[in-house]
Amino acid sequence: MPTAPPPFDPELAASLESMKDVLTTGLSVEDIEALRNGPGADPMAEVDLTMDGAFHVEDRWAPGPADGPDISLLICRPTRPAPARPRPLLYYVHGGGMVVGNNRDGMTVPLALADELDAVVVSVEYRLAPEHPHPAPIEDVYAGLVWTAEHAGELDADAGRIVVAGTSAGGGLAAALALLARDRKGPRPIGQLLMCPMLDDRNDTPSAHQMAGLGVWDRSANETGWTALLGASRGGPDVSPYAAPARAEDLTGLPPAFLDVGTAETFRDEVVAYANRIWQAGGVAELHVWPGGFHGFADLVPRARLSRAALAAHLNWLRRLLGAGSSE
Repeated sequence: MPTAPPPFDPELAASLESMKDVLTTGLSVEDIEALRNGPGADPMAEVDLTMDGAFHVEDRWAPGPADGPDISLLICRPTRPAPARPRPLLYYVHGGGMVVGNNRDGMTVPLALADELDAVVVSVEYRLAPEHPHPAPIEDVYAGLVWTAEHAGELDADAGRIVVAGTSAGGGLAAALALLARDRKGPRPIGQLLMCPMLDDRNDTPSAHQMAGLGVWDRSANETGWTALLGASRGGPDVSPYAAPARAEDLTGLPPAFLDVGTAETFRDEVVAYANRIWQAGGVAELHVWPGGFHGFADLVPRARLSRAALAAHLNWLRRLLGAGSSE
């Protein structure tokens, strides 16, 4: 039997209570259409992606995977004068449980990081489940990375300093992308920034049971998302690591990883286990487990004290990875 869940951070708990009517705890297949098209379906519609003129924003189409459609890339380039050295690039994969979202979702976090780092952001749009099950999403994300690496020069970016980043389902896809790029000998990112990543389709950890019905994105929602992606194979023996990175048997040869997660969320134990397995494989990983954090807290409540600490940790890791100096 699962034990009592860990408590939410008091400041975050108050915010969670105020947002309870608009956030997703549970999710059924029948809810997906409403999430895509109902009120609040496009939370970034009113957000200024230029960050008050700090970025030039454009949409481009890139060739998709074989037998797949072209994919949409949102490209945000700093408007400040170009430095002598090409800029680093954050290749961002949005969240949404594999079933909702677009390449504008969650962009406030990567743009805030890029503004501090003088970096380019490329956010990829991928096909969504259940209409487009695995491998469509990861193939779209890989195709976008290939295009980005090939065209980095025209974006004033350095193809040798690409960091793949993602949140929630996007964090899982970013982890899968690092595996796929390694195995296909494709573009090699120098780091992977995995924010509360969705890694394990088995959905059976103690934290998944502890947080059932609580917070944001609980075990029932997680089952819906994974089943949309994998169908009847979810939880079975033959799930690809490019769908669920926790299934990977070989975690050697991956770029350095930053992983973070809250103590009070479904993904806690799978994220901790993935970091531990990277270390066991001789790899480099930095893990932060934020006490009382619910799923996506840093994005949803960015001004909370715990959120500010998390965002500062993201920035500090990126600065060290990219050689851009220490944070203040």
